[in-house]
Amino acid sequence: MFRSPGNIAFSLGIFDVHWYGIIMSLSILLGLIVIFLIAKKYFKDVSSDTICDISFLLIIFGIIFARLYYVILDYKFFLKYPFEIPAVWNGGIAIQGAIVGGILIGYCYVRDNNLSFLRLADLFTFGLVFGQIIGRWGNFFNSEAFGLPTMLPWKLYIPFNYRPLEYRGFEYFHPAFLYESILNIIVFCILFYILKKSGDDRKNGVIFFSYLILYSIIRLLVETIRIDSVLNISIFHIAHIASFLFLIAGIIGLKKILNQKTS
Repeated sequence: MFRSPGNIAFSLGIFDVHWYGIIMSLSILLGLIVIFLIAKKYFKDVSSDTICDISFLLIIFGIIFARLYYVILDYKFFLKYPFEIPAVWNGGIAIQGAIVGGILIGYCYVRDNNLSFLRLADLFTFGLVFGQIIGRWGNFFNSEAFGLPTMLPWKLYIPFNYRPLEYRGFEYFHPAFLYESILNIIVFCILFYILKKSGDDRKNGVIFFSYLILYSIIRLLVETIRIDSVLNISIFHIAHIASFLFLIAGIIGLKKILNQKTS
């Protein structure tokens, strides 16, 4: 059984240090380390300066877009409590928003610096996935990203105030955050296998588009049991719709690259 110890790690005077912030910072740091390690062996043409420049932009704008995405989806709450908009330490960073922001900012950077977008996207995908593996644990401390009620041995206890109204009578739920974290480990291994197997013959973009496909499938599956998603349209979560669009984009992009390979 999982049970969060709470979202406050420790206090410094009047300031509370949140577990969510610690986990997010750790995920970014470890993601960057992974990027540098992989670049050193498999992307030797990408300089450390380029990685640092892009990383800085992706971190800043990735967080902004991730929060903006979440705020837009839950706009009714944030119109009522506008001072909560910058309170990212309470949760509410959407990875799909970060992906969109990263693509836009990354494209602008490579366009202005005459670099290959898809090659850099392949490299930074590894940092993104590794960051997701770690970052999902921030949801654990905030008692969020959970699924339907369950009594399985790995059940997650959710405090009463965090439960949706219709599930107030249940105490234990599927740890959807854990499922996604584990599945992302599998995605990372698959992408790394592709990287090693293809060697110098790999086409730029294969890893990036493969990630879009694999993560979209994961999110579509996990969202079927999640009950704390921000916004629904009919019976579909917004995350379902975004994942479907990412999936289509990944399939189209990968198919185009593979066709070029055989032409």
